[in-house]
Amino acid sequence: MKPLSDKTAGFTDSVIRRMTRVSNQYGAVNLSQGFPDFDPPKEITDRLREIAPHGPHQYALTWGAQNFREALARKHEHFSGMKVDPNKEIVVTCGSTEAMMASMLTVCNPGDKVVVFSPFYENYGADAILSGAQPIYVPLNPPEFNFDANVLEDAMKQDGVKALILCNPSNPCGKVFTLEELQIIADLAIKYDLYVITDEVYEHILYKPNKHIYMATLPGMRERTIICNSLSKTYSITGWRLGYVIAPPEVIDRVKKVHDFLTVGAAAPLMEAVVPGLNFGDDYYIELQNHYTHMKNLFVGGLKNIGLTFTEPQGAYYVMVDISEFGYKDDYEFCVDLTEKVGVGAVPGSSFFREDVNQYIRFHFAKKDDTLNAALERLADIRKILKK
Repeated sequence: MKPLSDKTAGFTDSVIRRMTRVSNQYGAVNLSQGFPDFDPPKEITDRLREIAPHGPHQYALTWGAQNFREALARKHEHFSGMKVDPNKEIVVTCGSTEAMMASMLTVCNPGDKVVVFSPFYENYGADAILSGAQPIYVPLNPPEFNFDANVLEDAMKQDGVKALILCNPSNPCGKVFTLEELQIIADLAIKYDLYVITDEVYEHILYKPNKHIYMATLPGMRERTIICNSLSKTYSITGWRLGYVIAPPEVIDRVKKVHDFLTVGAAAPLMEAVVPGLNFGDDYYIELQNHYTHMKNLFVGGLKNIGLTFTEPQGAYYVMVDISEFGYKDDYEFCVDLTEKVGVGAVPGSSFFREDVNQYIRFHFAKKDDTLNAALERLADIRKILKK
């Protein structure tokens, strides 16, 4: 048989989703893959129930149902102050995963380079490779996960660099980029004529006093920013796979075509069902922030009581824990032992770092109080069980 694709030969399965399977195998509390164990807003599930008998059940417009795009444009303008044309500047995708892939295929030619901050969400490297681009990694330096502007510029000014990927708030480290940091990135993007592809799925999950600033709203950035986002985290519907791209019309025109040949379109009944959520007032988002702040305080407070070393998240719902004290050379081995012997699932940090880093694991805390308390009870004995 002829050999398979060289492009995908180095791929592994997703370590995040693998750790869910390991958690299920050992009956562990799964704090690895980032999905909630609580229900979406009732208004959304009620609407899904209403439309189930009569639809829509057939294809929507390839780039998204009209009422969905109009509601999405209103919501985005409300929070960003940026007016968006629902017909020319939005494509609805099958999750932000497809949004990022479609954006990368739109921007990159084979041989181009893309700057990625490390640690990074594991799909970004694969997205670059699938689009024929070479990822160039710039470290976010723990424990604060700040970057060196000179190192960033050295990466962005390399020949062939086409874009930078920015996850803000960041998965996995919970960093929220400040206005000063975003301005540095914007200035360099303009200086070296690069696109900035943003992943903003955690835009509403923030911890005071941190604020989310939309890169596209900075001077000179509207025309070179491609926003990738989804409804998964904001409305607790990770399984619905509803994402979107917002970008200038000439970019969206190309994204539409790529999207059409990738997936044709997002699920029509789910787009219809989530429109009430897109029309929520500010009270919903205030309560969402309060809810996640409660979960964050509960979980990191428990980690603090146990005496574990971690970085306080500024946004998103992840916390990076330093496992240096346990004496493991392999963080994946640690996570398997943690799952099997302690009964709590986590993700090895090495799956997020380009650098040779084996001292961090990632927990997520988008869970009910009972779930988090059960995890903390098990973690209380972690040193007796795992310390070498």
